[in-house]
Amino acid sequence: MTGGNSSLAARLKEETVEPTAPVHYRSFIFDSDRWKNFSFRPDDIVISTPPKCGTTWTQRICALLILKSPELDKPLTSYSPWIDMLTRPHEDILADLEAQTHRRFIKTHTPLDGLPFDERVTYLCVGRDPRDVALSWDGHVANADMPTLIAARGSAVGNDDIKEFLEQGPPPMPESEAERFWLFVNDPTPATETASSLLAVLNHLSSFWKARDKANVVMLHYDDLKADLEGQMRALAARLSIEIPDELWPALVKAATFDEMRANADKTAPGVTESIWQDNKQFFRSGSSGQWRRVMDEGDFERYDARVRELAADDFAAWAHHGNRWR
Repeated sequence: MTGGNSSLAARLKEETVEPTAPVHYRSFIFDSDRWKNFSFRPDDIVISTPPKCGTTWTQRICALLILKSPELDKPLTSYSPWIDMLTRPHEDILADLEAQTHRRFIKTHTPLDGLPFDERVTYLCVGRDPRDVALSWDGHVANADMPTLIAARGSAVGNDDIKEFLEQGPPPMPESEAERFWLFVNDPTPATETASSLLAVLNHLSSFWKARDKANVVMLHYDDLKADLEGQMRALAARLSIEIPDELWPALVKAATFDEMRANADKTAPGVTESIWQDNKQFFRSGSSGQWRRVMDEGDFERYDARVRELAADDFAAWAHHGNRWR
């Protein structure tokens, strides 16, 4: 690892971090500077997750709890904009948020240390086994309509900053799924420059882990949601001080299931307003846990665990991989 990444790895293992100026996170698709001078409302909800950890699932759950209806009359992304995305003009996103009259729930892939922190706002984070994140990300990239995505970015912010990248094309990727998995695991790119690596996932989740005792920080886990969706939804409603009539719960829980979200992908998938997917349904490709077993055998476990130990303390790493089942 480079010196910069060694410093970051040490910070990942720290149990507490003193407040500092927000860390700047910037990638091809998002820029945390878009949070600068954003005006919060006292009951805002910020959904901050690493990509492929259940972001859209959590947005859908929040929509169900806040709107108290299993129906969407417009795409989910219109209810819950991604504020730091670079495929829409920033002023348009801010105008949409300002016009909203329901309780706002805002998407971001910026870790907590890159966000403005407001005690009046609730911050939600969702963890997922990073090994499953790696394979889900692999399918995510394969389903993206890259020409449309690049064109949308060009229209919103221009592509001059990535001109060299566009001229040369994306870096070559290994043909083997297993090789791409290990590229994700070992990628040394600083977490401030990518969201799609083991280092970046653990950096994001650890920023919340260190703040988990704060009253306005809520940590969920993908596997806990899968194991007890209704229980997790009820617990989140309580944390958000939202009361749901008993007779509504069955319909709301059903609407939050993977099958229902996939069946309504034209409204529930992110980015549908920019048409950035080859197939909206394929955004909800699997939704399963343990996918990583097809690319890892017994001899790979020690190799993977050694990499995780470089980056994370044992108790945090156990939660990141297994949710509350690690206790």
